[in-house]
Amino acid sequence: FYPDNWKVWPEKISISGGSSGASTVHGIYIRSDCRQTTNQSALWVREADGSKPTLYLLMQPFVSRNGSDFAVISSSISHNDPTAILATFPFKWQPCDALKPKYHKVKGVKLSKWSPLALKCSVPKSSIKVNSPANDLKTLVEVSGLSQLDVSMFGRNDTTATSKPTNIVSLNVTRGQQAQQTVRVFNSICITPILQHAARNNLQYDLGPDAAWLDFAPSNKDQLLGCDEAIVPTRPAEVWSFDAEREEWIRSFGPGESREYYSALKNSPSTFEMLLNNKGGKLTIKCDPRVAAHRAAFNLIEGRADKRSDLSPEVSVQYRLSDAARQTDPVLDPFHVSNCESLEPTSVSLEEPYELYDRQKKVVTKMAQIEDGNTNFEEIEMFDEPMPGSSGWSLVAKATRTKGIRGGVIADAIGAGKTVISIALILRKIEASRAARKLPMQSSATLVPMPPGLIDQWKGEIERFAPHLKTICVYDLTALKRLTVKEICHADVVLVPIDILQSNATYLQHILKMAGGKSTTAPKLHKSAGHREVSGATGVWIPGTSQDPYAGGDGDQTNRNESAHYTYVYNTAIQKLRKRQFKPNDKGIPLEYFEWHRIIVDEIHESLCTTKGEMKAAKEAAAEGDNSGFFAEKNRRAGRELLGITEKNIKNRPLRFRSAMFGLTGTPLLDNCDRVIELANLMGGSYIIGLSSHWRKLERESMRDIFLHNYLEPRQSREVRRNVYSYCQKYLDTACCRNKTGEEMAGISLVAHKHVVRMNDEEKEAYLGSMSGIPVAERSLAMKPEEFDAEAGHDISKFLRQNVKLACRGKALVEICKNILAQEGNENTKIVVFADGRIGAQLAAREYLCAEPGLGCTWLDSSDSVAEKNQKISWYQTADVTAEDRARPRVLLLNFEHAAGLNLQTECNHLILFSPLYVGQGGTTGDAVTDASTELQAIGRVHRPGQPKTQVNVFRIEVRGPEDEECLDGQLIRRNTDEETVSMATNAAD
Repeated sequence: FYPDNWKVWPEKISISGGSSGASTVHGIYIRSDCRQTTNQSALWVREADGSKPTLYLLMQPFVSRNGSDFAVISSSISHNDPTAILATFPFKWQPCDALKPKYHKVKGVKLSKWSPLALKCSVPKSSIKVNSPANDLKTLVEVSGLSQLDVSMFGRNDTTATSKPTNIVSLNVTRGQQAQQTVRVFNSICITPILQHAARNNLQYDLGPDAAWLDFAPSNKDQLLGCDEAIVPTRPAEVWSFDAEREEWIRSFGPGESREYYSALKNSPSTFEMLLNNKGGKLTIKCDPRVAAHRAAFNLIEGRADKRSDLSPEVSVQYRLSDAARQTDPVLDPFHVSNCESLEPTSVSLEEPYELYDRQKKVVTKMAQIEDGNTNFEEIEMFDEPMPGSSGWSLVAKATRTKGIRGGVIADAIGAGKTVISIALILRKIEASRAARKLPMQSSATLVPMPPGLIDQWKGEIERFAPHLKTICVYDLTALKRLTVKEICHADVVLVPIDILQSNATYLQHILKMAGGKSTTAPKLHKSAGHREVSGATGVWIPGTSQDPYAGGDGDQTNRNESAHYTYVYNTAIQKLRKRQFKPNDKGIPLEYFEWHRIIVDEIHESLCTTKGEMKAAKEAAAEGDNSGFFAEKNRRAGRELLGITEKNIKNRPLRFRSAMFGLTGTPLLDNCDRVIELANLMGGSYIIGLSSHWRKLERESMRDIFLHNYLEPRQSREVRRNVYSYCQKYLDTACCRNKTGEEMAGISLVAHKHVVRMNDEEKEAYLGSMSGIPVAERSLAMKPEEFDAEAGHDISKFLRQNVKLACRGKALVEICKNILAQEGNENTKIVVFADGRIGAQLAAREYLCAEPGLGCTWLDSSDSVAEKNQKISWYQTADVTAEDRARPRVLLLNFEHAAGLNLQTECNHLILFSPLYVGQGGTTGDAVTDASTELQAIGRVHRPGQPKTQVNVFRIEVRGPEDEECLDGQLIRRNTDEETVSMATNAAD
């Protein structure tokens, strides 16, 4: 049933023609930016225009799987609403066929014409009556008049209905096959009269989408919300032990405790309960908001304090009954980060003659309000429990907690001065910071974790704008061992590489030693993460046996266990370390021991975003002996460990602060809710609905906890999804800002150059031959990444590697560099080249540059220390003074992972992208937004305020076929420079 291009979806579909009745569905349907919630990630939207309503083209799943899915046009985003379907396409037509002209005319489209009809329906007189008792919100409805046959039908499938001597029994409508049969009986007998009763507005609840929320108050005033063990039992803790026979660390759980916990979960009460009166012929449906209230509150506070009871008093809960058919669809607009234009400026004195721009002063105002505790944010979590049966009703509980946020994000445009804004924040309360320091633990310093190549740059900026600040650079463990407790506590700024756990192999071993515990060999950060950022579920967990209900797992479980053990050893050592008392002159005390005044994380997006494609490319690079292959992925995970990204209790994170935690980024990459939720949690522990079930937890979970994650994951109804998006945007409005560069960029133009070269016949043969797994007959120069399918055995990595190794590309790079240096006045200029180290592009570029007499290049090697990397970069940030300076190569060759944060504008105004960036495995795995963001970061190294030249030149190399055919380069350049993609990569407000 699948066409050959079934994985390639059009971005725009135009519908016209057909019969006169088809005009209602005519128009332009644009593919949705949201790729997480719709069937096959396929959704096209026709926006409302005048009298024409919004319509959706989406895939209708063939639930029984006896046929293929088919496309429909609907007035609802939900494919579960058949009354909203306006047109049904034949199953042989798929949206990908819109890309083929021969399928543009579609036959067999069925139009749904809904019109009122006068119907007369004769039905037997029913004795069933439905009633909603007044002033009793816990009794939803009472269905009376059931016949003995009706009662026996319930009892036939539910033995509890007839086996117990009591007249009133609680029906099992939630567990097992018997429950399914009981629900079917309920639907056939009771659901129609109940819906009729509700349609006459006889319910005590308002089912409308804008119904008022009802306040929930526990009947027992001593019962704390989210702490009822009968509803939300405490999960047994895992225990780590060393298995001497297998020579490995394993985690285990008390088998009895785990079974008891799972049993408690299954036996916990439900929001809805059906009570059958055998003799009275009456069915009562109870609705107890207490259950949903505790579960919503539990998800909001669990793991965020030493005890749930510490936060419970700050939580309030509201609830309402909801009808799924009347819920509104979530908004699909991209996120926006607003500017600070409406705020008053805050002046901070810098070293003369420097002064903040007005827009920078306004950013200081916004972040100062956060730091001073004057910015509140309403945290919410929702629990949506559906009523058994086909009513479509559910009880939705909303737990809320309003607190001052303790962090924010400065997402100003590249080159807008995020570093100097940070320095101003440090200066604003420097005397208060110094007054709060207390030996041996409380430092007055602001800790700044950053990519390792930025340390000297930060140091230089501080010396320029605030030379009186006492700044310490911790390049590595050796540098840390030279520092005393007193020096760290009395510092104003401490600069540290964010990947210190990975770049310094003995750093964790040093923490273990300083913690004073038994001699333990520090584990190594595992070569691959245990879980990846995904766009949807790919299966369900099935219990193994009754003795081990959590059995089962996938190939990543070993990685999860090793990642979890690393985190366990690291965090346990930190807790022991903090119990020790050190003297002022003790040296080498780990950074995790101290409490910092504030934390500012530079290039925060670097630690948050690691894609599946990046990890696969890293493995391939390492397999070929390229030691830089794992640089980005492993070092990012090391940064996440240092920041404690999965720890919701900020007191237990490796890095602690007293005031606030800020993040800096020029390309925030906030293109989906998961990334916003994670960012809010990291920046001071703000909670956005959905954090309790965030995918990041799965990087370290045991098989038991993965099963429980799926078992307990809150239901994502349309109302919940709408609130997830809404509160993500509210957080961005509250805690984040993005200001563009202003007058300081006036007169600096960005000129794009495309250097087109053609491959020869021999290179063409190698290019086609590298399409591993693609049938020879289907290979062509026009092959796109989307046509590679890893599951079908296609290997795009060989194709990408061959593309960057083409001799014509290397020769073009040399030619561009020589042409630049040959221009009058450019004889000593410096050139920056960016290449994708994951696929060997840096090695290829280096070979051609170094082979050219009089050219050469400087590159950052994986074996370089942090200090050596900073020194190499500094050569291209400052003017040549000595003969040794002038003798160095004019070209700096960088991997794309070094694209963030570097200031190279003072000496460089020529930048070359060796090949367009693509990270992915083919098919739909590529992320154009992320790739465009990385390229923008690279260009921003030279096109930024402080650029003394009036023109910045960016060169792209495009390799075409021998007859000028477009190849991979042309496709990717067009993709990465697309206006809409670039807008999403920067999240810029209008």
